[in-house]
Amino acid sequence: MSDAGDFVDRTLQYEATWERAAEAQARFGNELEFYGASVGAVRGTIRDLARRYKNMTHDDVTALSSELWKVPVFERRLAAIVLLQSNVTRLNNTDLTRIEGFLRGAVLRELVDPLTNDVVLPLVQGLSGTSRLRADAALARWAHDGDPWLRRAADGVAARITP
Repeated sequence: MSDAGDFVDRTLQYEATWERAAEAQARFGNELEFYGASVGAVRGTIRDLARRYKNMTHDDVTALSSELWKVPVFERRLAAIVLLQSNVTRLNNTDLTRIEGFLRGAVLRELVDPLTNDVVLPLVQGLSGTSRLRADAALARWAHDGDPWLRRAADGVAARITP
């Protein structure tokens, strides 16, 4: 695990309570594990990460988001989303491939919707020219994919996109 990934994971576990973890497990089921950290703790952890690792590049951000997403823990995946959200202006249309993988493995609407609304939508809205055309093609493909989470994301972006 990278130093940044270890920092995020340790902090999320430190901020967790077993009561919150049990409540989340009862609410969302067993497809993911739960540390029991609050949404505020997740956001604060990513804010602290940005202060601690000030010179993160695009590649650092995307690699860390993948590292966090790889382990099926809700708070780690939410942290990956917040990290991408915080750095959305650094992302480009080629990052939609990585995000597609995240959406396919999201397993919960509570991860799909913020990934769609807070990452994919502003990413696509910030693109122009060939990059926008490629992103639009990816979204059109998602809209007809067999994966319900990809279709939900494509529909969510299409409903809010500005021409």
